[in-house]
Amino acid sequence: MNPSTRHTLAVLVDNESGVLSRVARLFSGKGYNIESLAVGTTDDPAVSRITIEVMADEKQLDLLCNQLRKLICVHSVKALRPEHAIRRELVLIKVLSGDSVQRNEIIQIANIFRASIIDVSKASITLAVIGDESKTEAIQHLLTEFGILELVRTGMVALERGQYTIDEQTKMKGEFDLGKNIFRDML
Repeated sequence: MNPSTRHTLAVLVDNESGVLSRVARLFSGKGYNIESLAVGTTDDPAVSRITIEVMADEKQLDLLCNQLRKLICVHSVKALRPEHAIRRELVLIKVLSGDSVQRNEIIQIANIFRASIIDVSKASITLAVIGDESKTEAIQHLLTEFGILELVRTGMVALERGQYTIDEQTKMKGEFDLGKNIFRDML
């Protein structure tokens, strides 16, 4: 059996209520855990981009991509190749800062990792760091000794480098317009 590895999928979908639920149900229905999920509108307000990270082997990945393409609300699906992808996530970390010495050490760590200090109080400092897993895990590890009060992650987002883009030609425009209306009526 092929080993499972982390794969990043870029999916363009209709920007409508219920679409994310349908996509997530496809993964859970097939027994896959979504490792990371980020959704936002694109330059076209009618289209959202979902970035999904999932553990799968190549055969499972092909199956997932094909199943996603069958959903009426999906315009395009692409498995991003690691050598062509830029992957980043935003992590907000609230750290305990007891005295000025600790505060200065936290600020130095933030500067090394190019993290932004977005809030300061007498008892804590909140940092925003953008990067891949290795960067965010490294800063998290260093800040643990000060006491992490809270941490939140956005989920990974990804784009392809250079001329590579998500292939919007997977489905012809307008191909499923009739089917969309029939599907909506069924809900």
